[in-house]
Amino acid sequence: PSPSSSQGNGASEAALQCEIEELKRKDLALDQEIAQLLSEGYSLEELEKHISLLHEYNEIKDAGQMLLGKLAVIRGVTTKQLYPEYDLELSD
Repeated sequence: PSPSSSQGNGASEAALQCEIEELKRKDLALDQEIAQLLSEGYSLEELEKHISLLHEYNEIKDAGQMLLGKLAVIRGVTTKQLYPEYDLELSD
């Protein structure tokens, strides 16, 4: 292999190593957060149910945003202009 290809592989290996370390830090932080919640009296089942409900909420919200976007295109307005019509807050 040429020196430049070796340097390229070294750089990608270094980037992967950094990504692995970052994922390990995130994993540790999540483990600590779970331990904290468990110490506060939450159960794993409760946490899993809560996470499941959050996923469902996000999917429904995404579908609503998509529909608002399509309606805005049809009407030739921005989605922001539709919010008052449906009693939505901009933070929704």
